[in-house]
Amino acid sequence: MKKLSLLILISLFISQACTISYSLTGASIAPDVKTISVQNFVNRAPLGLPNLEPLITDELKDKFKSQTSLTLVREDGHLNFEGEITKYATRPMAITGDETAAQNRLSITLKVKFTNEIEPQYNFDADFTRFADYNSDQDLSSVEEQLVATIVEELIEDIFNKSVVNW
Repeated sequence: MKKLSLLILISLFISQACTISYSLTGASIAPDVKTISVQNFVNRAPLGLPNLEPLITDELKDKFKSQTSLTLVREDGHLNFEGEITKYATRPMAITGDETAAQNRLSITLKVKFTNEIEPQYNFDADFTRFADYNSDQDLSSVEEQLVATIVEELIEDIFNKSVVNW
């Protein structure tokens, strides 16, 4: 009985001593942080898919809904994201002996402003870039949606990690 009481006492002490909550995803979020808001990303790039803005915005919201216990609010969340698409470009990468491209690269760059109202030392304003290569014998329009889905997934993971995993 004494061992059980001691175990309960130690457990209570440890639970009270923790000031940051951790999730299975590695996110470390202060206990006072309860809400998140994600403003619509704006497309400032001259090119891009017409649904790229809502795709990025929705994927970022979905990442936080599925990986944290934060409540999504329209504005003024304890964590707030604003952003824009600044680059959407494709260019040749691997040049063959006859000076033709063997591969092309699709790149997307996002400019993200992250505000943490509870812990402002974690605020940032940063660019995130990801890319995917495809064979030059493929038409971009035939592989674009798949490439964009892969790139957006990687970008969202990078943003999530920088904002709440603190890597």
